[in-house]
Parts: sequence; structure tokens; C-alpha cells
Amino acid sequence: MPHFHFNLSISRDDYLRYYSGAASAVVAMSREGRTVRFPASALRPFVLHDGVHGHFRLTVDDQFKLLSLERL
Repeated sequence: MPHFHFNLSISRDDYLRYYSGAASAVVAMSREGRTVRFPASALRPFVLHDGVHGHFRLTVDDQFKLLSLERL
């Protein structure tokens, strides 16, 4: 299954916009050189008091539907 690696650094205030519904998707550039887009709700398990930060792996199926997101 395809997977993509990327870094995120989203401040608490920026993530609150996702959480409030002002934005519904996150867009990031993967280390593989591809643009990835996924629902902001997938980040909820990774939100800390200062936002969302770290290196992540996004796994998708053959139709590029989100299967999993994990912080590495």
C-alpha cells in the first residue's frame, strides 16, 4: 500500500481553525515529492497544547483513501 512521509508544524491557533471547521483538510508536501491532502480530523490524536508537530507517515489504499496516519 502506498505511504507518504512528511513533517508537520501546525501551531495551536492554526489547528483551532481546523477544529472549528474553518478548514477541513490538511495539505502537506511529502518527502517523496508528492502533495498529500487528508482530513484535519485525522490529526486529533496528535494534538498537544502547542499544536501538532512531528514526522508522520500517511498510508492510503490503491484509490488513495486514508487508511492510517501515524507519528514516527
